Amino acid sequence: MISKALDTYFPKLVTMPALKQDIMAISTMVTLDAGTVILKQGAYVKVIPLLISGLAKVFKEDEDGHEVLLYYIKPGESCVMSVLSMSRNGSSQVKAIIEEKAEIVVIPVDKVMVIAKKYPKWNEFIYDLFNIKFEELLTVIQILTFSNKDIRLLEYLKKEVVLKKNTVLHTTHQQIAIELGSSREVISRLLKKLENEGAIILKQGSIEVL
Repeated sequence: MISKALDTYFPKLVTMPALKQDIMAISTMVTLDAGTVILKQGAYVKVIPLLISGLAKVFKEDEDGHEVLLYYIKPGESCVMSVLSMSRNGSSQVKAIIEEKAEIVVIPVDKVMVIAKKYPKWNEFIYDLFNIKFEELLTVIQILTFSNKDIRLLEYLKKEVVLKKNTVLHTTHQQIAIELGSSREVISRLLKKLENEGAIILKQGSIEVL
């Protein structure tokens, strides 16, 4: 099962048979339900996840408990912030939550350190992933800093549609507010504005993006 998952979603890691065999020997596969917290902010990283299916979200949380969505972890990816925290033996600066029921290949951090020293191909995979997530973070910063709130909200909705492959998003105004670091009242007002402009259709418990 792990072998097929690696072949399908992590082709760069299986170009070296020895690397693939070592990963299979030290990892396990788990299934996690939506809402499962896989990494707490301030906690030490114990495992490095390789996402096979589903979707996870990574947040930054402030001292008052407010959260801002930083990036998504999609099939074929891992959490680069977990890797960074592991490499400096520090606590995590972010929180990661399963958004959609997911299958994950889990590797203990001490084993990852061995893999990283032994196989440059692993480090190439992490470096490429870091570049991807860095670009996503730059986009988030640009939207947060330079975009109007309604533009920011619409971009968020469009990204959710692409990731979930569904134009109907089953979510709440409060959940969107949490992920965008806003208030429910502001999000509700902006959603109504977008609906009046013909960009979305608001429904009970869902939003259709046109």
